[in-house]
Amino acid sequence: MKIFKILILTVLITSCSNRLDGILPTARSLTESVYSSVTIQPDSMYQAYAIVAGILEANMVEEGDTVSIGDPLVQIINSTSKLNAQTAKLALDLARENYNGKATILMGIQDQINTAILKYKNDSLNYFRQKKLWEQNIGSRIDYDTKKLNYDLASNNLLTLNNNYQRTKNELQTLVKQSENNYRAALIGSKDFTVKSKINGKVYALYKEPGEIVSSMDPLVSIGSASDFLVEMLVDEVDIVKIKVGQNVLIHLDAYYGEVFNGVVSKIYPEKDQRNQTFKIEAVFIKPPQVLYPGLSGEANIVISKKESVLVIPKAYLIDGNKVITNEGLVTVTLGIQNMKDIEVQSGLTGDTYIYKPSND
Repeated sequence: MKIFKILILTVLITSCSNRLDGILPTARSLTESVYSSVTIQPDSMYQAYAIVAGILEANMVEEGDTVSIGDPLVQIINSTSKLNAQTAKLALDLARENYNGKATILMGIQDQINTAILKYKNDSLNYFRQKKLWEQNIGSRIDYDTKKLNYDLASNNLLTLNNNYQRTKNELQTLVKQSENNYRAALIGSKDFTVKSKINGKVYALYKEPGEIVSSMDPLVSIGSASDFLVEMLVDEVDIVKIKVGQNVLIHLDAYYGEVFNGVVSKIYPEKDQRNQTFKIEAVFIKPPQVLYPGLSGEANIVISKKESVLVIPKAYLIDGNKVITNEGLVTVTLGIQNMKDIEVQSGLTGDTYIYKPSND
């Protein structure tokens, strides 16, 4: 197999040497770049959502309108949330009535405590009176034990009622606060909600028509800058390590065929898109075209490096990645930077060495 390959190369070199289509390496500047697809998007573009579900009553803007921060975009109505708010208000009123109304639960417990206090005082008085008598050997043991038992029971009952009062009070306070929070949350959803713009910009898309049902998961409006546009690029993972913020970008747009626009890398997104194994890069125009629309496509070359006066040959003349055909045979060369068509030769050739393009036959 190796002999066969050598034979083919020998024939190839001989046939090329007999042709008059050889070229000389040229000394010129060479720019190395990374290729990328391009999509144009407005700066600060975002989709506006409603925080409540309901029915879209009206779109208050049209596509192409310019808006300012706080301008209304869409109006939403929600009758179900109004009923929820009414229910929450009833629950709040009941919680407040239970806590501090005329028929409050705490008042009932307080009445029990007052009665228990009277009983405790009476049993306490009887007990300590009987205790003194008993210490003087007056009275019976049964009378002493009975009064002590009544005193202990009254003391424990009073302690239990006080604890119950405090526990019930805390629970009722918590219930009032929860009901207030629920009512405030229900009020937010019960209002006829207006989605407003968060930026100064332009309306690029409306996604719903009046009368349609919307949820908090549905985008309603797409808004972005009216004047500033970003160049979104997708760079292959094998090239991402070469990209740095601030590098120059040569941009070709399909809508402006034949024109080249200059830009600068402004942002590198660190997360890889697993679907297409690419990284997202953003660039800004140095001098943008007069007219741009979201979604315009094209291609770009991100300039990685540039050298002046280097020896350059077409990449199509390489064999096995680092060899060229010369009049003296197959020569191994040391290569440097490259672009889509050409590559730098650092050693192995001179400017006077003819090289030949491998035959496709």
